Amino acid sequence: MKILEDVRVLDFTHVWFGPYCTMMLGGLGAEVIKVEPPWGTIGRLGPGELFKGASTTFYALNLNKKGISVDLKAPEGLEMIKELVKMSDIVIQNFSPGTLEKLGLGYDVLKELNPRIIYAALSGFGQTGPYSSYASYASIAEAMSGHTYATGKNHDYDGPPIRMSGALGDLGPAMYAAFAIVAALRHRDRTGVGQMIDVSQFDCMVTFNCCSSVAYDLFKESPMERRQDLLRGPTRVGGIIKVKDGWVHLMGERAKAVEALKEELGVEEVTQELMEDLVKDKTRKEAFDWLAGIGFPVGPVYEAHEAMFDPHSIARDMWVELGHPAAGVYKAPNFPVKFSETPGRATMPSPMLGQHTAEVLTTLLGKTEEEVRELEKRGVVVQWRP
Repeated sequence: MKILEDVRVLDFTHVWFGPYCTMMLGGLGAEVIKVEPPWGTIGRLGPGELFKGASTTFYALNLNKKGISVDLKAPEGLEMIKELVKMSDIVIQNFSPGTLEKLGLGYDVLKELNPRIIYAALSGFGQTGPYSSYASYASIAEAMSGHTYATGKNHDYDGPPIRMSGALGDLGPAMYAAFAIVAALRHRDRTGVGQMIDVSQFDCMVTFNCCSSVAYDLFKESPMERRQDLLRGPTRVGGIIKVKDGWVHLMGERAKAVEALKEELGVEEVTQELMEDLVKDKTRKEAFDWLAGIGFPVGPVYEAHEAMFDPHSIARDMWVELGHPAAGVYKAPNFPVKFSETPGRATMPSPMLGQHTAEVLTTLLGKTEEEVRELEKRGVVVQWRP
């Protein structure tokens, strides 16, 4: 049994922020129905290189989803979506505020159709406030929340801000959104009442920087400046250290490990220069095994794909192979959290455009195959054929 297997999600999301959220729900067993326009969501084109007609990010962010293609501007298409809303638990979208309202699919309309619906609106700045209508991306939320500044200052305090890698401004808020949706499901289980969830990238990224914000309020001065003063104190061992075939990242402030290293080497002090000299001729694996064995928090600095071959990630069942109609078999991360009773898992690759249109319309809405073909002829829906 999957923990969310009795939950149906209508997914109107695109690019990274929304799709990562809905993929998390799908990994826990929810039936996620991804709704795309006849021309496909913009996420099919990027970011990421194109491979067999779709971007690499689309293959990565849309696992465990059924795909349907419906023209929401066509009256028949809109009515079919409203019928699906009546039999769904969650609607998730990350359009600019007001977009779905213009199409007649705002929360006020949907809660009349289904009072139990949980409606999650994901956006850059939220549905209210002076910036709510402004365009945004992950990098904007990262910049305005202090992460871009801190990334640069951690690299070179006298240098410029540096853009973060990895789109944390999308993926972090997506996790908050999934957490909030499951919390809303818990509330609905108790009360029978759905609700709207307003998730702002900016709000979430500010929350991720809570330590710096609280530190400023306590001392009334920049925590980055105070940190520089601290770093000018006693010698600290660690950081990103060059080794024979790359780098390792060492956190050298664990007193027990430092004392163990002193005893092993027969020295009275461990300096940064000594540590660098000790590992410079070791490989990442050799340095990692040695320092971890002593008790240091340490890890090899990998490029993302190298983690796929790390024996620990393999032992933790972190990779699954999925068979895709166009791309063939490809490897993707499994659901990362381990449940003793209701495990999550990636089981389906990203859908082709309209791959499940006929299945959804016939099984859920009772359409005949002939009716689906007629809708297809008139451009209301698209269905994929092998």
